[in-house]
Amino acid sequence: MARKKLPLQRYEYSHPQMGTIFRIVLYARSVPQAQAAAQAAFNRVDQLNQIMSDYIPDSELNQLSASAGTGKEVKLSPDLWQVLQISQEVARKTQGAFDVTVGPLVQLWRRSRRQQQLPSPEVLAKAKAATGYQHLHLNKKNQTAKLLVSGMQLDLGAIGKGYAVDEAMEVLRQKGIKIALVDGGGNIRVSKAPPGTKGWVLDLSISNETDHIGGKQIYLKHGGVATSGDLYQFVELNGLRYSHIINPFTGLGLTDQRRVTIVAKNGTNADWLSTALSVLPIKQALTLANRTPKAGAAIVSNINGTTQQQSRRFRQLKWVK
Repeated sequence: MARKKLPLQRYEYSHPQMGTIFRIVLYARSVPQAQAAAQAAFNRVDQLNQIMSDYIPDSELNQLSASAGTGKEVKLSPDLWQVLQISQEVARKTQGAFDVTVGPLVQLWRRSRRQQQLPSPEVLAKAKAATGYQHLHLNKKNQTAKLLVSGMQLDLGAIGKGYAVDEAMEVLRQKGIKIALVDGGGNIRVSKAPPGTKGWVLDLSISNETDHIGGKQIYLKHGGVATSGDLYQFVELNGLRYSHIINPFTGLGLTDQRRVTIVAKNGTNADWLSTALSVLPIKQALTLANRTPKAGAAIVSNINGTTQQQSRRFRQLKWVK
């Protein structure tokens, strides 16, 4: 006689990593199964942090950056190769609005925010000279990378967490977990809907005096969500409000007080889209969202009054009544 299956139960776990808290909600039939799956997923996130971090001195990313200007081709791990290949495709598609070579500008802007002072034109020009996705060459045959300009530094802050939540979800799947949510500091990936529901309920509403998206909640399954904007992370210098998000074309933080919410087929796409659409002019941003399979975008802008524009697929989402 076959043993009766235990009912699915909801379990939740959290783990600090990548400067934020990773949270996993999953449905499993036992505590041991749930704990083992969650731990394996968190271990995968830890592994990716060691590869992609720009804070860990000996991370694979920083070792690659250290080779800048030497003419050396560096063999990449499968993960770093995958992330950089996606990043370069997006950089070409957005003509540099998304660019993982902005590391020198990110470092400079972090310093400016701490010191409450804009960088001098000379210092800014020097950092900009060490950026540009055209200076990152990938060799598909050998899966190697070469940084052509001395002083280049890669930064995966606009794609790394999205990739990490996708990989954590894949580990959960391999461990037999079919229903889960992985949240890496607002970069979210969900799989099948929880038992008896239309989907995971995700809250897209954030509001303050200048930023409002209307208290919207959606049902989502098999997809990713990300939000970018200067709602919490900004600095005012010389009377102007600057975002923590770098504009690769100016080398400074964005100033148009925009908030971008993305719903996409996975966390990786949601992550890079949220940054790219923050930088691109709004018309181009919405066009890119419409041209990206299974992606939807809402853009709230606070210049000359608050306005919200939505892409075609964003308007078609399943909203919670």
